Amino acid sequence: MNHLEKLQVELLKWQHYVREQKTQHIILFEGVDAAGKSGAIKRFMEHMNPRYARVVALDKPTEQEKAQWYWQRYIREFPHAGEITFWDRSWYNRAGVESVLGFCTEKEVGRFFQEAVQLERIWKEAGIQIIKFWYSVNKREQARRFKERETHPLKQGKLSEIDLISQDKWEEYTKAKNRMFKETKNWIQVKSNCKRSARIASMQYVLLNNDYEGKDLANIGEINQEILKEI
Repeated sequence: MNHLEKLQVELLKWQHYVREQKTQHIILFEGVDAAGKSGAIKRFMEHMNPRYARVVALDKPTEQEKAQWYWQRYIREFPHAGEITFWDRSWYNRAGVESVLGFCTEKEVGRFFQEAVQLERIWKEAGIQIIKFWYSVNKREQARRFKERETHPLKQGKLSEIDLISQDKWEEYTKAKNRMFKETKNWIQVKSNCKRSARIASMQYVLLNNDYEGKDLANIGEINQEILKEI
């Protein structure tokens, strides 16, 4: 077995332990467009039992959701006891896309940061584990991936209108990211110019930060600190 497959074996052991212990897990994948978030989640989920692990990938809010408390539609997707949830973007949309593109006010962004810190602390105290990955690529690699989405017949559906303006808004997104790191806590930044290296480092981090029966450290290996670092 290659390293990725060994890590997937460890993930299955962990999932079995989560089911037995009835713990709850949220793993967020945030980052710039085309950073490899969806692909990483796919590799995490590839061999997991979908009854006890699922992907949360919410569409833009409906008119009804816009009128509700901001957090309501996210809390609705929280993991049940014994479940692992992988979030392809999350409530941090407010700190990123919504902020940069003017879909919310500065007052709403400020309130978001205050509430995010408090709520995440409450959720963790309630026993919900939250791991927050930020996937990062450079501007040139993002442009290459956008071009691939334009031409590859199996990837054209992944190119959105927001993707198309991401390059022009690069500086604004960078400022929003830096503010998010400053205002909130416990981020794990993953350099994802190499998708495989990013996926391996992310799996290693999750496994090394959880206890479970039969844990094989030789299968997991050491994290490449040039790929992943805690913010």
